[in-house]
Amino acid sequence: HADEFMIIDYEPITSTFVSVPQDLGQLSADAYISGIIAGVLDGAGFSARVTAHSVELEDGEYSKSNTTGMPPRKDKAVFLVKFSPEVLSRDAALER
Repeated sequence: HADEFMIIDYEPITSTFVSVPQDLGQLSADAYISGIIAGVLDGAGFSARVTAHSVELEDGEYSKSNTTGMPPRKDKAVFLVKFSPEVLSRDAALER
């Protein structure tokens, strides 16, 4: 979609070094990073909604954990950025 952008992190620091208690199983440690991304975008004039998703690695995708002594990761963090309509209309006006 024209209003979406994805940032993929194979070694997300928050979910690598933060463990979530059992009773908070749906809590995403990567949501913290999505808030930082949203804040930076908003400060730069690009209002957007940013969500964090944990996605399993596909065959052939490489995790650096194999070289850092950590066990290999089975997932990656995908930060989905959905820009507001104002950003898209401003971008369209610049292309004219």
